Order: sequence, then C-alpha cells, then structure tokens
Amino acid sequence: MTPDALILAADSALRTLWAEPRAARANPAQAVVTVEMSEAERREAAALMRVNHVGEVCAQALYTGQALASRNPALQAKLMDASREETDHLAWTLERLRQLDDRPSLLNPLWYAGAFAIGFAAGKLGGDKVSLGFVVETENQVEAHLASHMERLPAADAASRAIVEQMKADEMAHARMAQHEGAVQLPPLVQGLMRSAAKVMTTVAHRI
Repeated sequence: MTPDALILAADSALRTLWAEPRAARANPAQAVVTVEMSEAERREAAALMRVNHVGEVCAQALYTGQALASRNPALQAKLMDASREETDHLAWTLERLRQLDDRPSLLNPLWYAGAFAIGFAAGKLGGDKVSLGFVVETENQVEAHLASHMERLPAADAASRAIVEQMKADEMAHARMAQHEGAVQLPPLVQGLMRSAAKVMTTVAHRI
C-alpha cells in the first residue's frame, strides 16, 4: 500500500470512528411524527439502531478497503460514491441513537478493522469482480437484515422505521450497481461464512 493510500485509509478510519458524520441528505425521520414509547420499547429500538450503526461503520470500512485495492479509477469512484451514501446512514443512525438516549457499540474500532481487512483482501486477492461480488452479497444480506428490523422495531417508533426504510432502498441500489459493474457470484461457502460473521457481529453489537 502506498503512503497516499495509507493516509486515505487512516483518514477514513478516523472520520468514521471519531468525527461527527455529516449527512448530505435530510434525515428521513424528520418527516414523521414522534410518538412516546415505553422504556422496554426504547431499549429495543436503541439496540436495533446500534446494530444498524455498526453496519454503517463496517460499510465505510468495506468500501474504503475495496477502493484502495482496486486499480480501476472508474470503479474506485463508484465505490466512494456508495461510501458517501453510507455516510448519510452513519449520521442518521447516530442521531437516532442519541434521540433514544443510547450510544454506539463500544467495539466499533474492531468492527471497522475487520471489515476493512475483508474489503482490501477481496480486492487484492480476487480482483474487481470478486470484490464487487462481496458488495452484492453484503448488500443482499444487509437488505434482509434491515427487513427483519422493520418487523422487530416497535410499532410506535416511526422515526427509526423511516431511517431503516431509506437505508434498505439505498443498499439495494448499491447491490444493483455492483451487479452492473460485473460482480461475480460468491461460492456458497463464502456466503455462509459471511452470514455467520454477520450473525456474530449483530448479536454482540445488540448488547455492547
């Protein structure tokens, strides 16, 4: 990795983990009416949004790692465009966590490091098409994960639901972009390993 690439990687990590994320789009939650929830509902909504925030931390790391591994400027630009949309999600989920009087996962640096390593390794070892295959599989799994959250979020929490719904639409668009750019389908074993890793992350982040 060149010195410039190392600087970019460090900058991305610092901005994702410790800087205040700035969304380019309005928070979808602004358009809904806030309804008071019970304490149990608040805790469950906060835990789910913490998991979603972790997912956005990982998305930043994954796309940064993939962009650094690619030698295709056009693909790098598309990956960074997707990363900027994920920054919106990062800002929205963090804002919602604060509204719910809760905090992000304490293990975010660990989640970021792992996702960055996967993204960079996928691009370096497999090339752009395999790297894009990781995008498709990741976004498909995230979309299914967000759909399950729509069922689990308290009915009164329209604000979190609005955020998750927009995130879900964006993730599907990212998967379509990767498919259009020539993504290859990952082997079932790799898909299964990704699901297992995601299960560990979401289970731990729900609590820590």
